[in-house]
Amino acid sequence: MKRLTVFCWIAAFSLLSGAARADTYPSKPIKMLVPFPAGGTVDFFARTVGPRLAEALGQPVLIENRSGAGGNIAAEAVAKSPADGYTLLMGSEIVSINITLYEKLGYDPVKDLAPVILVGTVPNILLVSPSLPVKTTQELIAYAKSGKKMSYASTGLGTSSQLSSELFKSVAGIDVLHVPYKGGAPAIVDLAGGQVEMMFVNMPTGLPMVKGGKVRILAVTSAQRAPQVPDVPTIAETLPGFETAAWSAIYAPAGTPKAVIDKLNAAMVKILQMPDVQAALAEQGAVPAGGTPQALGDFTKSEIVKWEKIIKASGAKI
Repeated sequence: MKRLTVFCWIAAFSLLSGAARADTYPSKPIKMLVPFPAGGTVDFFARTVGPRLAEALGQPVLIENRSGAGGNIAAEAVAKSPADGYTLLMGSEIVSINITLYEKLGYDPVKDLAPVILVGTVPNILLVSPSLPVKTTQELIAYAKSGKKMSYASTGLGTSSQLSSELFKSVAGIDVLHVPYKGGAPAIVDLAGGQVEMMFVNMPTGLPMVKGGKVRILAVTSAQRAPQVPDVPTIAETLPGFETAAWSAIYAPAGTPKAVIDKLNAAMVKILQMPDVQAALAEQGAVPAGGTPQALGDFTKSEIVKWEKIIKASGAKI
C-alpha cells in the first residue's frame, strides 16, 4: 500500500509538472528546422505557418534550413534535442522514406520523434527542360527509348522527387541518369538551363517556374488532375496506377510533454483553418491537413509501409 501511494504521488507530480510546463510554454523562441534549402516546398510550408504560430504562442519561431543527407541531418538533430518543445522539425515524407532507403539512421522516426500535426499534402509534377523536344509523357518515354542520353534532377536522395523518378523509370522501362541536388530550388534552376532534362518536383516549387515559362510541365502524379492545372494530365493516364505525393508535418523530440504537444497541435489546427493560410497553400497546389498527433503518428507508420513498397518496386538505392 505504501509503495502504491508513492507511485500515485509520483504520477500526480508528473501530471502537474507537465501542466505547469504547458502553462509557461513557450517562454523563449522556438526553433523550427527545415531539412532542405530555402525556396523548396518544405521551406514554403514552414515559412507560411511559422509566423502565424509565433503570433499564436507569443514567441518568435525561427526557421533554420539545415539540409544534407536526404533530410537526415535536420531530423536527427531534432530527435536528439531536449524534449521541451523548443526545437521542432518541419518534416516531410523523408521521415517515412529514409528508414527503408538508408541502411543505418542516427534516429528512429517512430521512437525518437513525437508527432505534432500533419500540415499539408501536395502532388509532384513532371517537368522537362524547355529545350527537350517533348510535350507529353508518351513523347518523353519514346524520346528516352530512342537511345538519347538523359538525366533527371531530384531534390535529394530519398525524397519523393527521386523515388517518383525511379518508379517512373521502372514502370516506363527507360534508363535515365540520376543527378541529386540539395533541394528543389537549385535543381529546377539547372533544369531550366538545360543541364538536366527532366525532374519530378513538388508543385509549390515547380509551378512558379512553369507559370514563368522557364520549364515545361507534362503531368501530375496525383490520382486525379490538379485543380491548379486542370489541363495537365496525370501520369496514370499514360501509366495506369502511377501515383505518388509529398507532404509536410511537424514533429518534436520524443518525450516532449503531452501538454506541450497538445498546445502546439491546437494552435496549428486553428492556423490551418485560417482563410489566408488556406489560400496561400491552394495557390501553390498544396492541400492543408490538420488532425491530432495520434493521427499523424498513424499516418507516419502507414507511409513507411507505402514507401517501402515503392522503394523495393523501383530498385532505388542510396
